[in-house]
Amino acid sequence: MHGLLEEIDFQNPARARDDVARLGNVIPESVWNQVRVLLASLPDPDEALHFFERFHHEAPDAFQRVARSPTALHYLLTTFSYSNFLSEAILRDPQWLFDVLSSGDLYRVLSGEEFELRLEAFLGNDFAQPPPALALARFRRRKMLRILLRDVMGFGTLSDITEELSNLSDALLEFSYRRISEGLARKYGTPRYEDDSGTSRECQFAVLALGKLGGKELNYSSDIDLMFLYSADGATDGADPITNREFFKKVANQLTDLLSTYTQEGQCYRVDLRLRPDGRLGEVAIPLEGAKNYYGKRARDWELQMLIKARVAAGSREAGRELLRFVEPLIYSTTLDFRAVESVSATRERIGEKLASRRPSRSGIDVKLTPGGIRDIEFLVQCLQRLHGGRTPWVRHGGTLMSLFRLRDRGLLSPTEYSRLASAYQFLRNLEHRLQFYQDQQTHLLPADPRSLEILARKMPMGSAGEASAESLARQLRIHLDEVRELYARVIHAQKPMYYSGAAPSNGTEADADSEDPDRQPENHAQPAVTNLIRFLDRKAPGLAAALSRRPLNRGRERFEHFLEKVFALPEWLDRLDRDAALAECTADMFEYSRYYSDQLIRKPDLLEVMCSRGSHEERCREVEAASEVGELRRLYRRQMLRIQSESLCGREPIFTTLEKTSDLADAAISAVYRMSVAQTSQARDGYVPRNPMMVIAIGRLGMREFDLASDADLVFVIRGDEPEERLFWTAVAERIINAIGAYTGEGVMFTVDTRLRPNGREGALVQTESGYKEYFGKHAEAWEGISYMKSRTVAGDVDRGTIFLNELQEVDWRRYGQSGRSRAELREMRARLEREQGARNPLKAGRGGYYDIDFALMYLRLKGAGIFYKVLNTPARIDVIEKMGHLDREDANFLRQAGTFYRAIDHGLRLTSGQAEGQIPTSPSQLEVLSELVRRWTPAGFLGEPEVALPEKLVAMRRQTRDIFERLFGG
Repeated sequence: MHGLLEEIDFQNPARARDDVARLGNVIPESVWNQVRVLLASLPDPDEALHFFERFHHEAPDAFQRVARSPTALHYLLTTFSYSNFLSEAILRDPQWLFDVLSSGDLYRVLSGEEFELRLEAFLGNDFAQPPPALALARFRRRKMLRILLRDVMGFGTLSDITEELSNLSDALLEFSYRRISEGLARKYGTPRYEDDSGTSRECQFAVLALGKLGGKELNYSSDIDLMFLYSADGATDGADPITNREFFKKVANQLTDLLSTYTQEGQCYRVDLRLRPDGRLGEVAIPLEGAKNYYGKRARDWELQMLIKARVAAGSREAGRELLRFVEPLIYSTTLDFRAVESVSATRERIGEKLASRRPSRSGIDVKLTPGGIRDIEFLVQCLQRLHGGRTPWVRHGGTLMSLFRLRDRGLLSPTEYSRLASAYQFLRNLEHRLQFYQDQQTHLLPADPRSLEILARKMPMGSAGEASAESLARQLRIHLDEVRELYARVIHAQKPMYYSGAAPSNGTEADADSEDPDRQPENHAQPAVTNLIRFLDRKAPGLAAALSRRPLNRGRERFEHFLEKVFALPEWLDRLDRDAALAECTADMFEYSRYYSDQLIRKPDLLEVMCSRGSHEERCREVEAASEVGELRRLYRRQMLRIQSESLCGREPIFTTLEKTSDLADAAISAVYRMSVAQTSQARDGYVPRNPMMVIAIGRLGMREFDLASDADLVFVIRGDEPEERLFWTAVAERIINAIGAYTGEGVMFTVDTRLRPNGREGALVQTESGYKEYFGKHAEAWEGISYMKSRTVAGDVDRGTIFLNELQEVDWRRYGQSGRSRAELREMRARLEREQGARNPLKAGRGGYYDIDFALMYLRLKGAGIFYKVLNTPARIDVIEKMGHLDREDANFLRQAGTFYRAIDHGLRLTSGQAEGQIPTSPSQLEVLSELVRRWTPAGFLGEPEVALPEKLVAMRRQTRDIFERLFGG
């Protein structure tokens, strides 16, 4: 017991000290160690310790058995911490605990039949008459102990727990009904009736469960809503006959009384019969034809709705199911009749008003009836079931959680709506359970005092109430209630036929109505054109709603709904989307085609500002270049990249125009970082000012102005002289440039800088001189190194001097490779090596017939053309120059233009979709469809052929023809 009082924060330390003192030294230290660990982990250590002391005093023999079993000790203290009424029950009869220990079934759901077998074994066969109410109540509480332990120890889900509570009730109903009816039959005979042919038949009796029991979602302490039904009027066949009506009235009344009788073990259930036809004024047991007549002609709307959860819990399954089959078409509408929704909503409002009028000013929150509570979720689900169940039988189900899943499965709830409603429902039901199983009381009110609320928070399943404090519980509850209220208003309003697009009306065919196949999805539900959230826009933002009807979402619908959830909290942007149809449609395009940018918009909806901002491309680049610090630059760069990509996607700009814009943006960013790095390095070196600026040279894609989203920038740094102080200064500047551009921060990364193309690669100095470059390329460089610099330009620093330097460097390359005639063989070998090493993982670029075939062909023809210096030329421009020089005939030139555009369009589409460089086209049909639609935007009309022509087929043909041209130039 050492340290127990110090280690555990008891709310009533005086009582805890007395409990420990009374336990004294009779408990071994090893048991105290277990107790200390368990108490520290339990939500209410005060109650657990106090009941533990009472257990030692009132049941010493059982206490010794528990002390020898760590599992028994765990179960005992857990029960003591969670449930007062079950703790008292164990004190009276400790065998309850040992029965749970020996049962071996804590990890599975028991069926109603299994509970009934155990009830028969518990009662024995001595009861010719109905069993005493006390015995039934005792059995129920014994089984509740097992269910509670499964619940609080995490051995069963919420659905498992409510199903078992319902199965237990079914077993008690079935067993009690059979004993009662058998006893009455011995006295009065068997009830009989004549069918239409005049044949005498035994009259059947069914117990229909409604409400939570009907949906198999019963609480720990709940009313059970029942309806009693019998086949037909007639009479019993005994020596002292009575009418069937009298017979089944006795059955119904005796069954109700038996289950409702209060005993020292409590009562089994409070039975509520008010949902039967005509309520309190109706017969307690109704003949089947009378029930059909009532529901077919006189039932009110809410009475039909409550039958959604109806099922046969006891008695004759066939008699009960005949009524349920009859009412099913009355419950579910085959057209979208909004009157059903209005009726239910009116009922909900009346309940809310009644609750508000009778609630004491200081009482706690009612988790069932408060706006946004359990009742709202159930109403919402049933409204959707009634509206759509006629056309989509799959959504017909009595359980709320399963119904939510099925509504999501058929697209009638979005993933976000489903997730929030299901999370709220589970949170609220778990909260309700913990309120009820403490004293076996039917309560839905949160306690008002902070200590009780704190303990309640600790009793919640792990993670459901945050850090398990009263404040966290209240915060989580408020969030769930607010979300349910908002979703209720949204989804219910969305059913109004004010704005409805794309959902074809059902023809109400028999095949639709009878289908129970969960995998069968009617055509008009395969891809719902409009969701609840989007329909709700007709009230909040009708202009946006109209834009979405013109630009329906398919693949991006789920992400777009996440985005709308955020935008709803930003009225200024919701209004902007509502007023600006072009912005709305472009935003929808982003969500349809780009997972990468749609995720960014979800995180930061204010990025919409970039997509609708005015100003020329040149002005935006100047703004980036003028940034005063790196954080601002990074933010501006990423926002302007989004602007460029939105213009590419929505404006369908030519692919090389987009790549030029992206290259301009990267140039501006490098120029800004260069300026900042020079200033920072000068300041760090006491104001040192170098004699000549450095040249920052871009090679590869940036060098040829074909930079793209997620491209690396191949940069090298060149200076004119070789003074040590200058080299140190410019090396520090280059390092700052690399770190500033490539660093990952909260604003993300601009792009990655690769400096390995400098002389001697990683082994070479980061900053090298002009003379060093010329010597290296004149004597030591391999062919691939020299050729790489044929796609280079100066992007920052001394741009004019850098242009002259690159012209001089190309002269070195031309003399070494072009003039000597080595270029053809060197280039062919270099291309073959790239194909071997990279072709499998990057077939679009390095594979046979890939983009490198075009690139190498153009480099060869450029060297062949007497080393003409191109200051800045991308692929189409290089093709133009080489064609005019006579080194390419018109047909080949036209094809290479098409192929270059095609390859860059595929590459750009992959980058825009994922935000990453990809080397091959996707195999997923949906991803391939996205890519095909994007490529069509950036290639000439008809280039890909008819829509049914697959992009992979076109790619195979293009690669084959590209390789043919390559082989003709280099020799096959």
